[in-house]
Amino acid sequence: MVGRVIGFLGYHLAKSRRHITEVNIAKCFPELSAQEQRALVRENFVHTGIGAVEIALPWLNPSRDLGARFKIEGVEHLHAAHALGNGIVLVGAHYTTIDITSQPLGAFGFVDVMYRQNKNPVWESLQYTGRKAFFDGVVERSDMRQILKRLKQGRAMWYAADQDYGIKHSVFAPFFGIDTATITVSSRLASKNKSAVLMLHQFRDLKSKTWTLKFTPMLDNFPSGDDLVDATRLNAMLEAEVKSVPAQYLWMHRRFKTRPTGQASFYK
Repeated sequence: MVGRVIGFLGYHLAKSRRHITEVNIAKCFPELSAQEQRALVRENFVHTGIGAVEIALPWLNPSRDLGARFKIEGVEHLHAAHALGNGIVLVGAHYTTIDITSQPLGAFGFVDVMYRQNKNPVWESLQYTGRKAFFDGVVERSDMRQILKRLKQGRAMWYAADQDYGIKHSVFAPFFGIDTATITVSSRLASKNKSAVLMLHQFRDLKSKTWTLKFTPMLDNFPSGDDLVDATRLNAMLEAEVKSVPAQYLWMHRRFKTRPTGQASFYK
């Protein structure tokens, strides 16, 4: 209930974030009518509000056992990758369930997470401490030495691949039919340690009040040697899952911030 209220208030008060969400949904779902797009935007704010409340559960009360409320699909793929001993590049994304699944993910004992340090010291302390309660390694994204070290130890490193970090470490790969700046970290990490690569998707079921973690099989022929081919493949996999639960993706982040040379910003 609280999450729904936060989502409702966010929709009406956070106008800049609503604009970003509206643009993203219009670009990615042009087949929907204007009314259907507005409904999806409102539903997305509800899920985002619920996600904001969910963060409090693992971050502020990590000892609370929510195990019975999680479903895990494809866990055999994770264990098979771990058995190879070369580490796992666990490719995640910005779903609105991004932190509530820390408990079951951390329970595997060999999963670490990569994250972006926040400039706000209070929020940085909250997110680092909250995640550290479940994961041995909570590694800032720029600390590649620590990331590679953990992969060489045979551990899994989760990170969100759907982030726009500009052109320097990206290629423009299609995502919902849009040329999208896509980081090539998955290919680089996998090639350095011959690590297995698989994706993790996360969903919530409001009716049953449960969450699902879905591991994909290990990607064959990855990296392929072509960063654009690899990025296109990962984007296509993510797009397929997002389409199954479009309201649960974090559409309020500027996924299409960096445009190819000569293209105007989507968000002006």
